[in-house]
Amino acid sequence: MDMPSYTPAEAPVPEGEIVVERASTPQELGSRLNRTAADVVRFLMQQGEMVTATQSLSDDMIELFSAEIGAEIRLVDPGEEQEVELQKVLGVDELDDEDEADLVPRAPVITVMGHVDHGKTKLLDQIRNANVVAGEAGGITQHIGAYQVVKNGRAITFIDTPGHEAFTAMRARGAEATDIVVLVVAADDGVMPQTLEAIDHARAADVPIVVAVNKIDRDNADPDRVLAQLAERGLVPESWGGDTIVCQISALQNIGIEELLDNLLVVAELEDLEANPTGRAKGVVLEAELDVGRGPVATVLVQRGTLAVGDPLVAGAAWGRVRALINDKGEQVKTAGPSEPVQVLGLSEVAEAGDDFVVAPDDRTARQVAGKREHYHRVANIGGSASAINAGARLEDIFSQIQAGETATLNLVIKADVTGSLEAVTESLKKLERDEVKLSFVLRGVGGITQYDIQLAAASNATLIGFNVRPDRKARELADAEGVEIRTYEVIYHLLEDIENAMVGMLAPEFEEVVTGEAEVREIFRVPKIGAIAGCYVTNGTITRNSKVRFLREGTIIWKGTVNSLRRFKDDVREVATGFECGIGLSDFQDLKAGDIIETFEEREIPRT
Repeated sequence: MDMPSYTPAEAPVPEGEIVVERASTPQELGSRLNRTAADVVRFLMQQGEMVTATQSLSDDMIELFSAEIGAEIRLVDPGEEQEVELQKVLGVDELDDEDEADLVPRAPVITVMGHVDHGKTKLLDQIRNANVVAGEAGGITQHIGAYQVVKNGRAITFIDTPGHEAFTAMRARGAEATDIVVLVVAADDGVMPQTLEAIDHARAADVPIVVAVNKIDRDNADPDRVLAQLAERGLVPESWGGDTIVCQISALQNIGIEELLDNLLVVAELEDLEANPTGRAKGVVLEAELDVGRGPVATVLVQRGTLAVGDPLVAGAAWGRVRALINDKGEQVKTAGPSEPVQVLGLSEVAEAGDDFVVAPDDRTARQVAGKREHYHRVANIGGSASAINAGARLEDIFSQIQAGETATLNLVIKADVTGSLEAVTESLKKLERDEVKLSFVLRGVGGITQYDIQLAAASNATLIGFNVRPDRKARELADAEGVEIRTYEVIYHLLEDIENAMVGMLAPEFEEVVTGEAEVREIFRVPKIGAIAGCYVTNGTITRNSKVRFLREGTIIWKGTVNSLRRFKDDVREVATGFECGIGLSDFQDLKAGDIIETFEEREIPRT
């Protein structure tokens, strides 16, 4: 029986632009547009989309219905409108409304950018090492991704941005937190693709660029050619009548570094950089990770106020009282003022690199704001996957869909060990997209692979990719039951090769890792001349001497090797089965802790069909 054609309800559509959250349900969309949920569901059914009144809708579905009834809408991410309210709760507006009398000069924040292998790291090392006080422990400073040096009695902060193309997004974020960009160009190589990217990022951030022409000590160096290439891109050197400061340096020979620092201080003076060092701190998260011994660690750059130990801090959906602050020399400090980079310990979870942080008025406010943000992030993730549910192809099926002339969508759930890795993997994968293959990121997160990740991958027909992380036993069992494909990698290029090969139908024979045993560390024994022995309880399978082993702490791989020794009481044994206790000695690994998981495995080849 033919369904009657859809006729929009007669109620008038609200005038002007209507804000609609992504992933809204028909109930929510209907109430915004003066329609019932039934109106929305009926219309979408006629378009071949079977939805319920409480199901999240894709962007296309929302726009289709809105266009049908003549409504002008603006789609926003869940929580985007509410974020304005959360900022008011945190009192961010009050912090931004500075009295000029409170402002004092602050150190410039410098980001060093340029093409890979053009000498950024060597330049940063030279600057850092020249400022190390003689006799400081180890002779070098601890590298936390950012550090301060002193020149002519004035501090300069440097942010170290990774050089590989995969970290483009992180480099863009570095530019947002910066006052001046130092563009490193090799005198023998000239302007390269990443040099152009760096120029674009610096211009997007609207910050001055100082050019460092490096490697002038090389025989084939041609600084004039570099200057000409830069002039073509609008960076005309001062010596050519332009306004771009150019310093010729050799990071290897330590030539021209002092002149570069002097010029940076001159540019900083012209920029008239100031900040209020009093009151609650705010700033930006430069990097974040889950440290095995210390929990969630965030490297932050303070931009106003003073951050102190004990402050209630909110960074995105993470919050906590600052337990410790560690500076770039590895020293614990009590406070950090404007332009100072420090590592923060004490957050509830891993923050996102690029998140703003602010010290909240009190613990309760910090907890509430972080909780609401986490809720909105979760809704956004679910909504983002709503349109992709059951529409995606498995990795192995991609090529057959392409051959059939279809556009294949590869749904991915990605888990990684730190936010930097997660960003790198995501950005690298995006570059593999082609007209016939689209990538949809159902979820991206930091930490071990959990049952929730498996459930989400099963619901959205997604392939689950783990980078430097592993699933626990329950997650593996659920993946087997649900038929979820888990692929784990420790090298980014292997991951990219697999995805690329799948697209051209050339997946190589796969080695399947079969977990043969699992033991939980209950106690640590120290044996003279042998070292640490893990007193374990075998929870699954069989632990065998000389088998390959992975050491997991909260789902993250922290070591790989072999089982060196295996004992039951005082006897050496070949294997220990589930339900028994044993002592396990590992090759070259002593950092044992109660609660860690020892996972033994073997590799079996699965030929492709």
